[in-house]
Amino acid sequence: MTDAGQNGRWTRRRFSMVLPLLGALPWAARAVVADGMAVAAAPQRGRRALLGTQIDIIVDGVDSGTGQRALERAFAEMQRLEALLSRYRADSAVRQIGNAAGKHPVAVPAEVMAVLQSAQRVYRESRGAFDPTIGALAGWRFEPGQHAAPSAAELARELRRVGAEDLRLDARAGTAYLARPGMALDLGGIAKLPILDAGLRALKREGVANALINGGGDVLAMGRLSGRPWRVGVRDPRSPARLLGAIRIDGGGVVASSGDYERGFLRDGRLLHHVLDPKTGWPTTGVHGVTLFARDVEAVNGWGTALMVQGPSAAPAWSAERPGSAVLSANADGSVWQSDAMRPLLLPVAA
Repeated sequence: MTDAGQNGRWTRRRFSMVLPLLGALPWAARAVVADGMAVAAAPQRGRRALLGTQIDIIVDGVDSGTGQRALERAFAEMQRLEALLSRYRADSAVRQIGNAAGKHPVAVPAEVMAVLQSAQRVYRESRGAFDPTIGALAGWRFEPGQHAAPSAAELARELRRVGAEDLRLDARAGTAYLARPGMALDLGGIAKLPILDAGLRALKREGVANALINGGGDVLAMGRLSGRPWRVGVRDPRSPARLLGAIRIDGGGVVASSGDYERGFLRDGRLLHHVLDPKTGWPTTGVHGVTLFARDVEAVNGWGTALMVQGPSAAPAWSAERPGSAVLSANADGSVWQSDAMRPLLLPVAA
């Protein structure tokens, strides 16, 4: 993704709800020798274009050889899963399921089944606000240079193909089936965090205990940075250059964000963005962005999108049912609501 340019293009690089606060880290690891072994004197960093955004990884507390090997393994694992779960790849499992819609079930790898089961669960718990079958809303195009909105007739046809009650999963057989012709999956709102989490687990298998992965505003961390908790800043949507505060992650956690700033375009003075309401087929209104914090991915995965669809009143209700997770909702009326669990986490930062 690129910065905002002509034609009102908005992307995640222009404004992401969260960003790691890493200070003036010396990114070039200066190797020193201790007991005949080269070790890293500074954190090590890797960066790749994956998942439609830029993925940054920081590892700390390991020698340079271990760090570089771990980075390569983590990126390789995330790339492998992206190939399975992307709706933009003709050979992905997601596309194969769509190609077989209304015809027959498709055998899928365990990693894909796990994401689909999570999607079904959030679909049920959100009462349809999150729906993985919005891939059928193909008239919307948010890619730079290809902006398009469907006509009313086109949207009406596409909406008839949306409905996750017709996503049939058979965990024992390992198959997935879209029951109606023309249905299609879009797992963009629920696949990224598991992919980033798989990258973090790959780092751990290589002996890394301290690391952070930033995937375009979704941040997973474990351990510490130079003996101190990681810090993740939360921007103020009313003034993106200013931070509302910073969330400290000590030992492990995930900060997830969703917003109308990620992909979209302006038309007739209105921002049309990629978070679509499965019931209307139109971009959501009422909430600019949602930031969530939990100790594990499963607790918050998919809920950023669901809460944006449900509107400003959804975050307080969601929080009341999940006291172990924290939520902040930046609403279209300029207000910012945060849960009781978020307030002590969101610490002030220097201007």
